[in-house]
Amino acid sequence: MSKSEIVFLDGPQSRWKEFIFTLKTMREFIRGFRKLHFLGPCITVFGSARFKEGHPYYELTRKAGAAFASLGFTILTGGGPGLMEAANRGAKDVNGRSVGCNIELPSEQKPNQYLDKWVYINHFFIRKVLLVKYSFAFVVMPGGFGTLDEFFEALTLIQTRKISNFPIIIFGKEFHQELIAYILRLQKEGTVTRGDTELFLVTDSIEEAVDLIREKSIKQYGLKPRQKPHPFQWLFEHS
Repeated sequence: MSKSEIVFLDGPQSRWKEFIFTLKTMREFIRGFRKLHFLGPCITVFGSARFKEGHPYYELTRKAGAAFASLGFTILTGGGPGLMEAANRGAKDVNGRSVGCNIELPSEQKPNQYLDKWVYINHFFIRKVLLVKYSFAFVVMPGGFGTLDEFFEALTLIQTRKISNFPIIIFGKEFHQELIAYILRLQKEGTVTRGDTELFLVTDSIEEAVDLIREKSIKQYGLKPRQKPHPFQWLFEHS
Protein backbone atom coordinates (compact mmCIF):
# COMPACT_ATOMS: atom_id res chain seq x y z
CA MET A 1 0.00 0.00 0.00
CA SER A 2 1.42 3.38 -0.99
CA LYS A 3 1.74 6.34 1.35
CA SER A 4 -0.99 8.26 -0.53
CA GLU A 5 -3.43 5.39 -0.02
CA ILE A 6 -2.64 5.31 3.68
CA VAL A 7 -3.41 9.02 3.97
CA PHE A 8 -6.61 8.61 1.94
CA LEU A 9 -7.88 5.87 4.23
CA ASP A 10 -6.81 7.64 7.42
CA GLY A 11 -10.34 8.74 8.36
CA PRO A 12 -11.71 12.03 9.71
CA GLN A 13 -9.90 15.33 9.57
CA SER A 14 -8.26 16.93 12.56
CA ARG A 15 -10.44 18.13 15.43
CA TRP A 16 -9.33 21.69 14.70
CA LYS A 17 -10.56 21.52 11.08
CA GLU A 18 -13.86 20.02 12.21
CA PHE A 19 -14.22 22.77 14.84
CA ILE A 20 -13.61 25.47 12.22
CA PHE A 21 -16.13 23.82 9.87
CA THR A 22 -18.68 23.80 12.72
CA LEU A 23 -18.15 27.53 13.35
CA LYS A 24 -18.50 28.32 9.63
CA THR A 25 -21.70 26.28 9.48
CA MET A 26 -23.15 28.10 12.51
CA ARG A 27 -22.26 31.46 10.98
CA GLU A 28 -23.95 30.52 7.71
CA PHE A 29 -27.12 29.36 9.50
CA ILE A 30 -27.28 32.57 11.54
CA ARG A 31 -26.74 34.70 8.44
CA GLY A 32 -29.55 32.84 6.66
CA PHE A 33 -31.93 33.09 9.62
CA ARG A 34 -31.31 36.82 9.99
CA LYS A 35 -31.77 37.48 6.30
CA LEU A 36 -35.00 35.48 5.98
CA HIS A 37 -36.55 36.08 9.41
CA PHE A 38 -39.33 38.42 8.21
CA LEU A 39 -40.44 36.41 5.18
CA GLY A 40 -43.78 35.34 6.60
CA PRO A 41 -45.38 32.05 5.45
CA CYS A 42 -43.77 30.84 2.22
CA ILE A 43 -44.41 28.41 -0.57
CA THR A 44 -41.15 26.90 -1.79
CA VAL A 45 -40.89 26.10 -5.48
CA PHE A 46 -38.29 23.58 -6.68
CA GLY A 47 -37.41 23.25 -10.36
CA SER A 48 -34.71 23.11 -12.99
CA ALA A 49 -32.39 26.02 -13.73
CA ARG A 50 -32.24 24.90 -17.37
CA PHE A 51 -35.76 25.55 -18.72
CA LYS A 52 -35.67 29.09 -20.09
CA GLU A 53 -38.30 31.70 -20.88
CA GLY A 54 -40.64 30.50 -23.63
CA HIS A 55 -40.52 26.86 -22.56
CA PRO A 56 -43.95 25.49 -21.52
CA TYR A 57 -42.62 24.55 -18.06
CA TYR A 58 -41.32 28.11 -17.57
CA GLU A 59 -44.69 29.59 -18.44
CA LEU A 60 -46.53 27.09 -16.21
CA THR A 61 -44.23 27.87 -13.28
CA ARG A 62 -44.65 31.61 -13.77
CA LYS A 63 -48.44 31.27 -13.69
CA ALA A 64 -48.28 29.01 -10.64
CA GLY A 65 -45.99 31.45 -8.81
CA ALA A 66 -48.46 34.25 -9.49
CA ALA A 67 -51.40 32.17 -8.25
CA PHE A 68 -49.66 31.17 -5.02
CA ALA A 69 -48.42 34.70 -4.35
CA SER A 70 -51.98 35.96 -4.83
CA LEU A 71 -52.97 33.82 -1.84
CA GLY A 72 -50.63 35.93 0.31
CA PHE A 73 -47.60 33.65 0.45
CA THR A 74 -44.00 34.65 -0.13
CA ILE A 75 -42.58 32.70 -3.07
CA LEU A 76 -39.28 31.15 -2.02
CA THR A 77 -36.92 29.47 -4.50
CA GLY A 78 -33.29 28.58 -4.95
CA GLY A 79 -32.97 32.06 -6.45
CA GLY A 80 -31.38 31.02 -9.72
CA PRO A 81 -32.48 31.03 -13.38
CA GLY A 82 -34.91 28.74 -15.19
CA LEU A 83 -37.97 27.61 -13.27
CA MET A 84 -36.74 29.28 -10.09
CA GLU A 85 -36.74 32.57 -11.97
CA ALA A 86 -40.17 31.78 -13.41
CA ALA A 87 -41.71 31.27 -9.95
CA ASN A 88 -40.14 34.48 -8.61
CA ARG A 89 -41.24 36.33 -11.73
CA GLY A 90 -44.79 35.12 -11.29
CA ALA A 91 -44.82 36.50 -7.76
CA LYS A 92 -43.65 39.89 -9.02
CA ASP A 93 -46.34 39.84 -11.73
CA VAL A 94 -48.96 40.16 -8.97
CA ASN A 95 -46.87 42.39 -6.66
CA GLY A 96 -46.19 39.47 -4.35
CA ARG A 97 -43.08 38.84 -2.28
CA SER A 98 -40.24 37.02 -4.04
CA VAL A 99 -37.19 35.64 -2.24
CA GLY A 100 -34.24 33.43 -3.19
CA CYS A 101 -31.89 31.20 -1.23
CA ASN A 102 -28.98 31.08 -3.62
CA ILE A 103 -26.25 28.45 -3.70
CA GLU A 104 -22.74 29.46 -4.75
CA LEU A 105 -21.80 27.34 -7.78
CA PRO A 106 -19.24 27.68 -10.59
CA SER A 107 -22.05 27.92 -13.16
CA GLU A 108 -25.78 28.55 -13.72
CA GLN A 109 -26.54 29.89 -10.23
CA LYS A 110 -26.68 33.67 -10.11
CA PRO A 111 -29.57 35.51 -8.42
CA ASN A 112 -32.36 36.17 -10.88
CA GLN A 113 -33.67 39.69 -11.44
CA TYR A 114 -37.09 39.09 -9.88
CA LEU A 115 -35.97 38.77 -6.26
CA ASP A 116 -36.88 41.24 -3.54
CA LYS A 117 -34.31 39.64 -1.27
CA TRP A 118 -31.81 36.81 -1.40
CA VAL A 119 -29.12 35.17 0.68
CA TYR A 120 -25.99 33.40 -0.56
CA ILE A 121 -25.34 29.93 0.88
CA ASN A 122 -22.20 27.81 0.47
CA HIS A 123 -23.55 24.39 1.47
CA PHE A 124 -26.51 22.55 -0.02
CA PHE A 125 -27.60 21.07 3.31
CA ILE A 126 -27.92 24.54 4.87
CA ARG A 127 -29.81 25.79 1.84
CA LYS A 128 -32.28 22.89 2.11
CA VAL A 129 -32.92 23.68 5.77
CA LEU A 130 -33.73 27.29 4.90
CA LEU A 131 -35.99 26.31 1.99
CA VAL A 132 -37.96 24.04 4.33
CA LYS A 133 -37.95 26.16 7.50
CA TYR A 134 -40.29 28.93 6.33
CA SER A 135 -42.63 26.97 4.04
CA PHE A 136 -46.22 25.85 4.36
CA ALA A 137 -46.24 24.01 1.01
CA PHE A 138 -43.71 22.61 -1.45
CA VAL A 139 -44.14 22.75 -5.21
CA VAL A 140 -42.06 20.41 -7.38
CA MET A 141 -41.66 21.45 -11.00
CA PRO A 142 -39.74 19.42 -13.62
CA GLY A 143 -36.05 19.32 -12.82
CA GLY A 144 -32.94 17.23 -12.39
CA PHE A 145 -30.95 15.73 -9.53
CA GLY A 146 -31.19 18.83 -7.34
CA THR A 147 -34.97 19.11 -7.72
CA LEU A 148 -35.45 15.43 -6.90
CA ASP A 149 -33.12 15.75 -3.91
CA GLU A 150 -35.20 18.64 -2.55
CA PHE A 151 -38.47 16.81 -3.24
CA PHE A 152 -37.42 13.65 -1.41
CA GLU A 153 -35.94 15.70 1.44
CA ALA A 154 -39.28 17.43 2.05
CA LEU A 155 -41.19 14.17 1.56
CA THR A 156 -38.99 12.30 4.05
CA LEU A 157 -39.32 15.04 6.65
CA ILE A 158 -43.11 14.87 6.38
CA GLN A 159 -43.16 11.06 6.30
CA THR A 160 -41.07 10.87 9.49
CA ARG A 161 -43.03 13.73 11.12
CA LYS A 162 -39.99 15.92 11.53
CA ILE A 163 -42.10 18.71 10.04
CA SER A 164 -45.87 19.12 9.77
CA ASN A 165 -47.91 17.54 7.01
CA PHE A 166 -47.62 20.40 4.56
CA PRO A 167 -48.82 19.92 0.98
CA ILE A 168 -46.35 18.65 -1.60
CA ILE A 169 -47.52 19.31 -5.15
CA ILE A 170 -45.79 17.77 -8.17
CA PHE A 171 -46.50 19.50 -11.47
CA GLY A 172 -46.04 17.63 -14.74
CA LYS A 173 -47.82 14.28 -14.92
CA GLU A 174 -46.13 13.26 -18.14
CA PHE A 175 -42.66 14.43 -17.08
CA HIS A 176 -42.86 12.60 -13.75
CA GLN A 177 -44.72 9.46 -14.83
CA GLU A 178 -41.68 7.17 -14.47
CA LEU A 179 -40.89 8.67 -11.07
CA ILE A 180 -44.44 8.05 -9.84
CA ALA A 181 -44.33 4.52 -11.25
CA TYR A 182 -41.12 3.89 -9.30
CA ILE A 183 -42.67 5.23 -6.09
CA LEU A 184 -45.62 2.86 -6.61
CA ARG A 185 -43.07 0.07 -7.10
CA LEU A 186 -41.64 0.96 -3.69
CA GLN A 187 -45.13 0.66 -2.23
CA LYS A 188 -45.60 -2.73 -3.90
CA GLU A 189 -42.29 -3.95 -2.48
CA GLY A 190 -43.25 -2.73 0.98
CA THR A 191 -40.50 -0.16 1.44
CA VAL A 192 -43.10 2.64 1.71
CA THR A 193 -46.74 2.47 2.74
CA ARG A 194 -49.89 3.48 0.93
CA GLY A 195 -50.14 6.42 3.31
CA ASP A 196 -46.69 7.57 2.23
CA THR A 197 -47.78 7.70 -1.40
CA GLU A 198 -50.71 9.91 -0.39
CA LEU A 199 -48.44 12.63 1.00
CA PHE A 200 -48.18 14.37 -2.37
CA LEU A 201 -50.45 15.48 -5.20
CA VAL A 202 -49.52 15.00 -8.86
CA THR A 203 -51.32 17.44 -11.12
CA ASP A 204 -51.16 19.73 -14.13
CA SER A 205 -53.84 22.05 -12.72
CA ILE A 206 -52.90 25.27 -10.94
CA GLU A 207 -56.48 25.55 -9.71
CA GLU A 208 -56.29 22.12 -8.07
CA ALA A 209 -53.02 23.09 -6.40
CA VAL A 210 -54.48 26.39 -5.14
CA ASP A 211 -57.50 24.57 -3.67
CA LEU A 212 -55.21 22.12 -1.85
CA ILE A 213 -53.10 24.94 -0.41
CA ARG A 214 -56.20 26.81 0.75
CA GLU A 215 -57.42 23.70 2.53
CA LYS A 216 -54.19 22.15 3.83
CA SER A 217 -52.07 25.24 4.47
CA ILE A 218 -54.26 28.29 5.07
CA LYS A 219 -57.24 26.67 6.81
CA GLN A 220 -55.40 23.82 8.52
CA TYR A 221 -52.80 26.10 10.11
CA GLY A 222 -55.07 29.09 10.65
CA LEU A 223 -53.06 31.52 8.54
CA LYS A 224 -54.46 35.04 8.66
CA PRO A 225 -53.31 38.42 7.38
CA ARG A 226 -51.26 40.26 9.99
CA GLN A 227 -49.56 43.55 10.51
CA LYS A 228 -46.04 44.02 9.26
CA PRO A 229 -43.55 42.74 11.88
CA HIS A 230 -41.23 45.24 13.52
CA PRO A 231 -37.50 44.47 13.44
CA PHE A 232 -35.34 44.98 16.50
CA GLN A 233 -32.96 47.83 15.77
CA TRP A 234 -30.59 46.72 18.51
CA LEU A 235 -30.07 43.47 16.54
CA PHE A 236 -29.47 45.48 13.34
CA GLU A 237 -32.50 43.78 11.74
CA HIS A 238 -34.25 45.00 8.61
CA SER A 239 -37.79 43.93 7.70
